[in-house]
Amino acid sequence: MAVQGKILFICDDKSYIIKIKEQLSNLGDYILTTESTAQAGVVSLEHYICDLVIIRYAIPDLDILSMIGELKKVDSDCVIVVLLEVEVEGQSNQFAEVGVFETLGWPVKTDKLKFVVEKGIKLHMLLAAGRKMVQGLKENNQALEKQNTLLAKRIEDSTSNLSRLYEDLRSTYMRTIRVLAQAIDARDHYTHSHSENVARYAVAIANQLKLPVKDIELIRQACELHDLGKIGISDSILLKTSALTSSEWEQVKKHPTVGAQILEPLTFLNGVVDLVRQHHEHYDGSGYPEGRRGEDILLGARVIHVADSYEAMRSARSYRKIPLMKEEAILEIKCNSGTQFDPKIVDAFLKVVDNL
Repeated sequence: MAVQGKILFICDDKSYIIKIKEQLSNLGDYILTTESTAQAGVVSLEHYICDLVIIRYAIPDLDILSMIGELKKVDSDCVIVVLLEVEVEGQSNQFAEVGVFETLGWPVKTDKLKFVVEKGIKLHMLLAAGRKMVQGLKENNQALEKQNTLLAKRIEDSTSNLSRLYEDLRSTYMRTIRVLAQAIDARDHYTHSHSENVARYAVAIANQLKLPVKDIELIRQACELHDLGKIGISDSILLKTSALTSSEWEQVKKHPTVGAQILEPLTFLNGVVDLVRQHHEHYDGSGYPEGRRGEDILLGARVIHVADSYEAMRSARSYRKIPLMKEEAILEIKCNSGTQFDPKIVDAFLKVVDNL
């Protein structure tokens, strides 16, 4: 069986280590490394990057917040699980704010351990892949611009071949960007598949509005990429369970602009860029980043805004564990028709919502 992931367990109690090893052996073919001190755990992560780090909170003299910071310095995408012997009210929220993926009580139920390990390892792999893509984004943009220049020079002699090459490049780049967007959704297991769901809702609304096929395809692509700018927002803000401060909210409000800036060099996505930039504009002008209002907001962006808002209300979040009921979410959309949302988009949404 192929190795499914690498796990580092920092624990000073052999009985815990034996129990975790026994449980993991029944779940899959994982590589488990154990260390008994915080310092040894950090050193081990430096030498052998792991997909998941489990820390026993009760290690004597352990400054766990400092240790989490050291682990994040070694691997900023490090997925951390804290093992609690006694769960104190509010402690899980405190850990979530410093980037801890999950907390588990002891003894750990095997099915809970299986869920957390599988999700944590998948998240680390997606984040690591996404970070590599971001690092290579500038080089890829330059390469694409050079390729476009070459295409222009050779177009008269080899139109067919060059067109095919360009389409291949475009297809490859779109796959790369989509994987990056999926990695951003996966940073928080509450938002997994968020962009896919928003796309599904937005396309249904656009079809009800009888928009041209080309416009519907632009809306679908923009939905897949609408949260791309969240790559620049730290986990401590995205995963925060309490209310955001004013400075934290200002960071969140930048993500439509950041996403548009990432996509701007891709000339074949010109129609998508402005939809991404405007998807949080409100019909009455109270949205962001530009405060556009009414018809000054692209129709596609107004469609995405309704779909995005409905999907967010119907999903659990780090700051709201229980999603709104369907009727509650629909009522919220209705109540904000003419202020946050375009009334004609709301009317189209109400006609298709029962089928979503």
